[in-house]
Amino acid sequence: MIDKTGGPATVACIKWGALFGPDYVNRLYSGVRRNLSRPVRFVCMTEDAAGLHPDIEVIGLPVEPFAEPMAEALAVANRQGAMRKVSLFRPGAIADLQGPVLGFDLDVVITGDLDPLFDLAPGDVLMRHDWTEARKGRPTGHGSVFRFDPARHGFLYDNLAARPYEEVEAARGSEQRYTSHKAMERGAFTYIPEGWVVSFKYDCNPFPRNYLHPARLPEGAKVVCFHGRPKMPEAIEGYRGSLIRYAKPTGWLQEHWVEHAREDLGGRWA
Repeated sequence: MIDKTGGPATVACIKWGALFGPDYVNRLYSGVRRNLSRPVRFVCMTEDAAGLHPDIEVIGLPVEPFAEPMAEALAVANRQGAMRKVSLFRPGAIADLQGPVLGFDLDVVITGDLDPLFDLAPGDVLMRHDWTEARKGRPTGHGSVFRFDPARHGFLYDNLAARPYEEVEAARGSEQRYTSHKAMERGAFTYIPEGWVVSFKYDCNPFPRNYLHPARLPEGAKVVCFHGRPKMPEAIEGYRGSLIRYAKPTGWLQEHWVEHAREDLGGRWA
């Protein structure tokens, strides 16, 4: 269990490039600190800290010494730019770290109590079973929500640093496949319960129900993932990307992602 009287819970994300603005980081930070019962140390690894809330701890996004062979393998797999999260796995990347790190992609929305994500299976890497891989009966975690401890799981960085081309090739350019399979090989992996981390596409707004009703927030969901399309602003307004990816305007998303964050941080930051 989390020691509620101990140090802060460390939560991390990576922002690189121009796909997501600082509002995504700030709203994630707000959702995290509103849904943890202890103080939060929120870390963002980025090359551009402009617009981030002052309480967010910024770490520079490094250029890894193995970046070139990793990029070559990613180009073959047609996954250019992937696998940046490995920089978070390096022991010492987050200074003065005690205990595990709960990591999030920026295209997620926090909707419930996050304490259980720190409590579950101490010592293991945590990820949810990837939706597509689960349907196919294959063991791979999904990378939108992940928990790790660099002191225990430094192999996630070291293996890639030692054999960047080979490891990326074996994982077919997928960071989530690399991370989950390496942890599984070490006997240090546990799936997050599926109801805790849900997909907007598959769990909230499945076809053909999406044509009849607005997307629903499943009871007990702690994190909603917006992998692929629509992203959060599109889902709030309503989205017509394809026959299957249609969404009516989503009121609860406006509340959880925008309104609560503005109440918490102020309009300047959210």
